[in-house]
Amino acid sequence: MIVTVPPTAARERLDRFLAALEEVGSRSAAERLLAGGNVLVDGATRAKSHRLEGGEEVAFDPPERAASDLVPEEMSLRVAYEDEHLLVVDKPAGVVVHPSAGHTDGTLVHGLLAHAIAGGDEPERPGIVHRLDRDTSGLLVVARSDEAHRRLQQMLSKREITREYLALVRGRPRSWRGRVEAPIGRDRHDATRISLDSDSPREAITDFEVEELFREHALLSVRLQTGRTHQIRVHLAAIDLPVSGDPVYGALGDLDLERQFLHAARLAFAHPFTGDPVAVESPLPEDLADVLRSARSA
Repeated sequence: MIVTVPPTAARERLDRFLAALEEVGSRSAAERLLAGGNVLVDGATRAKSHRLEGGEEVAFDPPERAASDLVPEEMSLRVAYEDEHLLVVDKPAGVVVHPSAGHTDGTLVHGLLAHAIAGGDEPERPGIVHRLDRDTSGLLVVARSDEAHRRLQQMLSKREITREYLALVRGRPRSWRGRVEAPIGRDRHDATRISLDSDSPREAITDFEVEELFREHALLSVRLQTGRTHQIRVHLAAIDLPVSGDPVYGALGDLDLERQFLHAARLAFAHPFTGDPVAVESPLPEDLADVLRSARSA
């Protein structure tokens, strides 16, 4: 199809212009079209940052939205907050957030399909705005429409959603509070791990504060400023405070834990449609609460 750029779009970036078109629908879909060389501006390919002048003809084939073959599954889930636009779910440990290679069923998405989740341009991940590792428990906000998904993702990118975790770490911090500001990405030697030693590092910032001190451990309140894969686990291990029970980054089997002691305990944000404050908390699951009691009595 061919779209004529209106005068009101003068000086607008090409990727943003495309994303706003109903036939494209999202920034990520626009970027995929541009990356594939499937967009012509007056007959020529242009970079996504190209500034339009108004009056150009933009030609592209609208992306097809793949139909999802996901089937709802019955799953016992605690929904901590919900309204017509979004919900906050308390994810149990051991549950993968969305389908992927090796996880074609039994995911959180399968369990949430009955809750009318929707949004985004990835049919296998309807409504998913951010993720938790399989063995990390706690709170996730999930969208119920494309517009809710877009607004929540925008809020995440602007750091307008507070995400606080509880982490039990092996070791004693050198200060009561601190910040780890170190880019991370796929490890250059082991693609299954995330590390500071990466060919593709991305900005990552983690704040922490000591909640309790024990003989060989500390309970930390951790706040994400960015949300990279494994960010908390990698950053805390980098300052010699590996998360207890973490099987990848250094404290496997600590305190007889069968998973990492990491729990998404609090989410807070201004509602993306009403502006009203939303603040939700999740108590520690029993397995982690038991370990914490043992650490206190040691």
